[in-house]
Amino acid sequence: MAKLLEMPKLSPTMEEGVLTAWHKNEGDEVAVDDLLAEVETDKATMEFRAFDKGTLLKRLVADGATVKLGQPVAILGAPGEDVSALVAKAGGGPAAPAPTPPKAAAEPSPLSTTMATPAAAPSPITEAPEAQRVPPRAPRSGGVLDRTAYAPEPVAPADGGTGRVLASPYVRKVARERGLDLRGAQGSGPGGRLVAQDLDRLKAAASPEATAMVRAPISTLQPPGPALGEPEARPLSMMRKTIARRLTEAKQKVPHFYLHVDVDPKPLLELRERINQELAESTGDGGEARASTKVSVTDLLIKACALALVRVPECNASYTDEAILVHKRVDVSVAVAVPDGLVTPVVRNADQKTVAAIAREVRDLAARARTKKLRPEEMQNGTFSISNLGMFGIDDFAAVINPPEGAILAVGQVRDEPVVEGGAVVPGKRLGLTMSCDHRVVDGAVGAAFLAELRALLARPMRLLTG
Repeated sequence: MAKLLEMPKLSPTMEEGVLTAWHKNEGDEVAVDDLLAEVETDKATMEFRAFDKGTLLKRLVADGATVKLGQPVAILGAPGEDVSALVAKAGGGPAAPAPTPPKAAAEPSPLSTTMATPAAAPSPITEAPEAQRVPPRAPRSGGVLDRTAYAPEPVAPADGGTGRVLASPYVRKVARERGLDLRGAQGSGPGGRLVAQDLDRLKAAASPEATAMVRAPISTLQPPGPALGEPEARPLSMMRKTIARRLTEAKQKVPHFYLHVDVDPKPLLELRERINQELAESTGDGGEARASTKVSVTDLLIKACALALVRVPECNASYTDEAILVHKRVDVSVAVAVPDGLVTPVVRNADQKTVAAIAREVRDLAARARTKKLRPEEMQNGTFSISNLGMFGIDDFAAVINPPEGAILAVGQVRDEPVVEGGAVVPGKRLGLTMSCDHRVVDGAVGAAFLAELRALLARPMRLLTG
C-alpha cells in the first residue's frame, strides 16, 4: 500500500530544511537505508535515507525547495499503484524551489517607499511647472532645524492652485521688504502655507546663480560619479537563519559581561615552534606529513583552557531555570568560519588529550565543517567555546556566548608592543584574550580566577604537555 514519506527531523534543532538534491527518481526501486535525498538543515547537509522499501512513485517537492518538518516529500508504494488520493492529500505535485528574493526595487523597503518616485507618476523635477522648480531646501534656516527639508513628498503651492497666496500678514510684509514675489511659491507650513523660514529659501532661489541652476537641464544637476545600483539580494540559508535566531536570543536572554587580559605569548610561541619541529622530524621530510601534524596557537589554547576549566570548574557550567549544571566533562567548542556563516564543532574531553591529538582532531572537524559533512552530535553539548580571529589581524574582540555554555574566550592576534622588563622598555609581544561570561553562571571573581589560571599556564606552557 502506498504511503507518504515525510521530512524527518535530521538535527535536534531542525524546524525546516532545503532539499538540495534528490538521489532517487520516480520509478526507482528503494531499499531500506537507501539514500533518497540530501537536505540542508540549520547545522549541515544531512542524508535523508529510506525507512521502508518499495518504488518511488511520486516526488512531491523539487530540488531546492524549502520543506517544513513533517511535510510530505514523496510517495512510496508498489509499481503502478494509484496515488492520486495521496497526491491530493499532500497538496498537489512537486513544490517549486524557494523563489529568489525580488530585487529591492520590486518590493521597496520602508526607506525606499519615502524616497522613490512611483513609475507611473510624473517626476516633480522634470514635469512640474517652471515656477515651482526650486533648489533643494537648506536643512537649517536662521539657526533652527527645518524639519520640512526632509519631507518625503513635494509640498503644495502656497496658492493651493487658486491663485491666492497662503501667508500671514507678517510674512507678506517681510516679503515686500525683501522684494520677493510669493506667487506660485511653495510653502512648508500646513496646507502649503508660507512661513517665515521659507523666505530665506525664496531669497536664495531668486539669486542669478540659483535661477541658472533651476533652469539647467536635469543631467547637469546630478552629482558626478556612477549611478547607485540596486543591492544584491542573497537568499538566507538555513544556517544563516539559525545563526540569526540563536545569536539574537543569546544577546537578549543571556546577561553578558566581559573580562580582558593581555598575556605574553612568547613562551607559547617558542613551545609551538619546538613541537612542530619535533613533529616534522618524526614524520620525515614530506611537506604534506608536516602540514598534517602541525600545531597551531588555537590548539595550544584549547588545551590550556581545558586545564584551566578543570582547576576552575565553576566556569565549566551551564544555567537552567532549576539549577546551575557544573559539568564533569570538558568539551571545548571551536568556532569555525564556513561560507554560510559559523559552526562550532566540539573537541570532546580536551583536558585528557595531547596537543598533537587536539591538532589532528581540530583539522578534521574544520575540514568537514567547510564541506557540511559534520554530524549533528559533533556540534552539540559543548561546555566552553573558543573563537580565534587573530589570523584576520584582529587585536581583540568580544564574542557572543554560545548557549547553553556559560562562557566563550575570544582570541586576538599576536602583536608587537614595547613592554617593560627589569625596569627597561624593550620590544615584546602581547596576545589579547577577552572572556564573555554569562552572569547567571559566572561571577566576576570566578571569571577572573579562570583567566589567572589560564595566564599562568601560558606563562609556563610545558605544563600543557604533561597536564
